[in-house]
Amino acid sequence: MGHRLRERPSGPKCIALVGPFASGKSTLFDALLARSIAGETAPSTGQSSPPPSAEAIEHEMSVECRTVSTSFLGEHLTLVDCPGSVDFAHLAEPALRCADAAVVVVDATDFKLPALQLILHRLDTLGLPRMLFLNKMDRSDLGVRETLKTLQEVSSIPLLLRQIPLRKNGIVIGSIDLALERAYVYREHAPSEVAPIPDDDRAREVEARFSMLETLADHDDQLMEQLLEEIEPPRDAIFDDLAADLREGSVTPVLIGAAAKGNGILRLLKAIRHDVPDIATTRERLGAEDEQTPLLQVFQTIHSSHGGKVTLARCLSGKVADGLELDGAGRISGLYRMEASGQQKIASAEAGETVLLGKVENAETGDTLTPSARMPADTEDMHLCPNPVHKQVVRPVDRKDEAKLSLALQKLVQEDPGLYMEQLQESSETILSGQGDIHLKVAAERLSRRFQIEVELAEPSIPYRESIRGSTTQRARHKKQSGGHGQFADIVVDIAPLPRGSGFSFNDTISGGVVPKQYIPSVETGVRDALKEGPLGFPVVDVSVTLKDGSYHSVDSSDMAFQVAGRAAMKEGLPACKPVLLEPVQRISVFTPNEHTARVTAIISQRRGQILGFNPRDGWDGWDEVEALMPEAEMRGLIVELRSATAGVASYTARFDHLAELTGKQAEAAQAKSGKAA
Repeated sequence: MGHRLRERPSGPKCIALVGPFASGKSTLFDALLARSIAGETAPSTGQSSPPPSAEAIEHEMSVECRTVSTSFLGEHLTLVDCPGSVDFAHLAEPALRCADAAVVVVDATDFKLPALQLILHRLDTLGLPRMLFLNKMDRSDLGVRETLKTLQEVSSIPLLLRQIPLRKNGIVIGSIDLALERAYVYREHAPSEVAPIPDDDRAREVEARFSMLETLADHDDQLMEQLLEEIEPPRDAIFDDLAADLREGSVTPVLIGAAAKGNGILRLLKAIRHDVPDIATTRERLGAEDEQTPLLQVFQTIHSSHGGKVTLARCLSGKVADGLELDGAGRISGLYRMEASGQQKIASAEAGETVLLGKVENAETGDTLTPSARMPADTEDMHLCPNPVHKQVVRPVDRKDEAKLSLALQKLVQEDPGLYMEQLQESSETILSGQGDIHLKVAAERLSRRFQIEVELAEPSIPYRESIRGSTTQRARHKKQSGGHGQFADIVVDIAPLPRGSGFSFNDTISGGVVPKQYIPSVETGVRDALKEGPLGFPVVDVSVTLKDGSYHSVDSSDMAFQVAGRAAMKEGLPACKPVLLEPVQRISVFTPNEHTARVTAIISQRRGQILGFNPRDGWDGWDEVEALMPEAEMRGLIVELRSATAGVASYTARFDHLAELTGKQAEAAQAKSGKAA
């Protein structure tokens, strides 16, 4: 194709900052905001962004998305600081979907390649344009091209170096912009000074610039001809190609700096302003063709302790005004912009702006809202509901808070698509599931701080079952005389084991009416009731019961009498049938970088797991999927150990597979907890 002329994208933009844990995203978020407020020439005055939550401060990591709107050189810009920890990475998902581009922050001194690969793979799936900001360059002594070669291993898109470091005595003091052919000397929290390219760096700059142009020429025939003929291409054409290739996902431009010192921030802001595609391109990526109808994409919901529910959303099209009725979600009662100084009330918002909606009670994270129809977002594409990998019982310290706790948990689950709440009738436990141990700890802290409910977290009960190995014939007679009508029932049952997974079977071979037909269902009711807790203390499964004989009294027999006889027959007969304890076994698939596969298989084996095999993970270079069977009792804390062994990136899915016999010390411990000694 020939040279691609383009109009510079304009209008409101939304940028998501993503990157591995501790790469400096939040520092860059603060620096971008401070520089945008200070402008192009003035020194910045330090942090101006909204403060992180108490939980983020306590754990020294981002535990939610932070969003702020600002302007730079007259254009509206929204920044979203997304968590980097794998426990909270899912919270970025809805924001990424409606963003125009992502800035991927990488620590130049500590390459967390597996974590970076997770992020880049997700951006590939979403088709989201991205830049890469190589942070902490002031502390790096590695060559930048050597660094890029390492990072390219986990990027499916070519990394395009736009700047190279300017060094003095081995220390990075600035950068050389390869498109502008200018050197910039850093000043802390102030705009860099333009300087001539030093003679010692000229050859290095020429070589790096030619490499950049060669990559751009892969998609521009005219530029290729100019390079072959050694004609200097126009600077505007180079910038056009940079923007077009970013928009089309052909390259990932790489810029450098040190966010903590405000270095490289102005160049990054200018690249965002000039090169990031606008809302029209984002609408096209999302398949939203109508430009006129108001369309809002919800990417965060928050329940405050006193202010009620608020909803953060990106306006994809049309014009949104305060008071607008959104079909199925409610009326907007207050429209705000999230600025550094706080919430600023506005009357309306145009396409591309990010706004805070007041009291839209029925809106949920991931919803697409319009005045005429409310369309839930494509959850398969958004991956809003990641599989839980860690679960615990949550219970109030004060039992008076039980009802209050249930309502508070519902609000937290609405806010966070990675949290799940389940009430187990069998154990009367409230189970909270999530993406890791820190994830659940933060949820507990929010219950305390926001809802004033002190809770404790504990390990869930394991749903053990029991069955029998032997058979018996058991007679049970219930006879009671207490004046007037008495109670009488007499039954004979055969109790026998069934194949594993068969459940329960009840039959009768009654002949001659020795037990009247109307009482046979009562016997079954009594039998089923007795199976709720067997001789080992757990529900009984895989048992066949056949009613084969008995007798009745024409006056004293009743439904209740035969129910009592059914329970008694089982209570007396099951201990003679060689009861055996059963434990649930899960089928798991563990996803890990293949360099850690051996450690993962060792962890599984140590937890009584049975390795079924492993294969390359579909669509993931350098990753394996390990399949195994593992007792549910051994999965407590599994995700913590797996992540510790895999640089924090392993994950797994699990589903119930079968019940297996359990003997020895594990069986004795389980029975002791149930109150039934082995």
